[in-house]
Parts: sequence; C-alpha cells; structure tokens
Amino acid sequence: MALSRNLTGILLAITGTVIFSINDVSIKFLSGGYALHQVILIRALIGMTFLIGFIAVTGIGFGQLRSRRPGAQLLRVIIVMVSNVTFFLGLAAMPIADASAVAYVSPLAITFLSVLVLGESVGWRRWAAVVVGMVGVIIMLRPGAGVIQPAALLVLFSAVLYATGNLITRAIGNTESAVSLSFFVQAGFVVVSTAMGLWVGDGHRATDDALMGFLFRPWIWPPVADWPIFLATGLSVCIGGLMIAQAYRTCEAGLVAPFEYVGMPMAILWGAAVFGTWPDRVAWIGIALICGAGLYTLWRETARRKETVGPLGIETGQ
Repeated sequence: MALSRNLTGILLAITGTVIFSINDVSIKFLSGGYALHQVILIRALIGMTFLIGFIAVTGIGFGQLRSRRPGAQLLRVIIVMVSNVTFFLGLAAMPIADASAVAYVSPLAITFLSVLVLGESVGWRRWAAVVVGMVGVIIMLRPGAGVIQPAALLVLFSAVLYATGNLITRAIGNTESAVSLSFFVQAGFVVVSTAMGLWVGDGHRATDDALMGFLFRPWIWPPVADWPIFLATGLSVCIGGLMIAQAYRTCEAGLVAPFEYVGMPMAILWGAAVFGTWPDRVAWIGIALICGAGLYTLWRETARRKETVGPLGIETGQ
C-alpha cells in the first residue's frame, strides 16, 4: 500500500509541476504591464474561488479548512509568499528558461533537508537521480554565460525557501489537508497583495528598474484580452499547488523532489511557444538528463514494489 501511494504521489508531482508551469509563463507574460501584487491578488482571488467551488462540488466539506497546526500553517504561508515574490521578481528580469534552471536547485535542497530536518532515509539511487538532474540543470545554466546576476540570486533564494516550504508541508501533512494548505496560502496572498496595492497601487513609487518596476508599478484595469491569462495563472497555481501539496503530504520529500525537474523542460517548451526561444543541442542534453533522472526514480519505485509486494498485493517486507 505504501509503495502504491508513492507511485500516486509521483504522478501527482509530475502532473502538478506541468500544470504549475502555466503559472510561470503567464506571470512572465503579464510582468511587462502589471504590478506584481496586482497579478498575485487577481490570481489568488481566482484560486480561492476555485477552491471554494471544489469543496462545494466534491462534498468534502469546509471542515477540510480546519487547522490543527495554525502556527506551522502561518509560517508556511509566509515562506511561500516570499518565495513567490522573489522568484517572480527574478523571472521578470530573466529569460524563463534561465530562471527555471536556477530555481531547480530546490529538489537537491529538499532531498538534503529531508535527511537533515525530517530524518528521512534517502538511498544512493535517489541521491544519484537528484545529482543527475542537477547536472542537467548545470549544463543548461552554462556557468560563465551571464546567468548569474542579481535577478538569479533572487531566484536562488526563492528556491531555498520553496524547499523549506515543502518540508513544512511534509512535516504537517498528517494533520493538515491539501485543500487547507492551498487555501491559507491563497488567503495570505489576498491579504498581503491588497495591503501592498493600498500602499503603492497608485504608482507613487514607480521606477524604471526591471526588478523594482514590477513591484511598484501602478495598478491598471486589465483589458479583456488579458483576462484569459489571469484565469490561467489562477487556476494553474491552485490546481498544480493542490497536487504538489498532496504529493508532499503523502510521500517522502526526497522521493517527490526529483520529479519536479520536469518543470525545467516545460520552461524550455513554454519559452519556445510563447517567447520564440528554442533549445540548442546543449540544452537538449540537459533536458535528457533531467527527464532521465525522474524516469529512473519512477522505474526504481516500480521495481521496489515488485520486490516487496506479493502477487496478491500483500506487502512481503524489505
């Protein structure tokens, strides 16, 4: 049963990461004309509307939002918010593929911290999968090619916070539902972005700087053509976030982390489709290593299941 749960968690992580990538490309697209806090507020309102509708339609009950660990929930909300803001500030000033490549140090950080903080056991095969994935990211980064810049440092800081937030998810997952984890994050974004809009939404602190301009730009009413993009970012962050939260709730963090590397090739594909950039031969080598690392871990989990589960689905031990 445990290994079957692992396979489900892996599929949730992969699907959630693919869906979540829509959020990144949408915000990158919107970053040229809107303030970050306006984008986040609209995104959060759409996400909360979806969550409330999801609860009502599925009949799981609003009791799912009840928290036994409010302090941990609040800490996670703060970490996720800061991680989002720093990532999207960096993303506004960098190509989406470069920003995503820097961000994908997070699976390595998650695996390391899961051992150090949660006491999880991570075998050499999982370490190997993470390392191979990181090699793929480094190949795509091409050190010395100008990727490491202030914006990249913001993305790197975001990645460490993201890893920390997922470890908190893992630590409190036995008492907190995926719905509540997602809902409180969206609620936090609504409160903070509304406060930010009331403070600087009139544009009195606007600047031409690529990073700070995105943060302090005045609010504008979005034209009709942009609303589908806002809808895409709200739904993708909510649905993808639910899936990833559920994966970390139910599986070891060191198992789930390598599968988030699938977001890297997705960033490449989105960059090609939306912004007209396409990977060269070296980048494709990196993509192959990243995808291969995740596929190997998936194959290994399947092999372990065959070794420890009998023909009738009864666990035989390890």
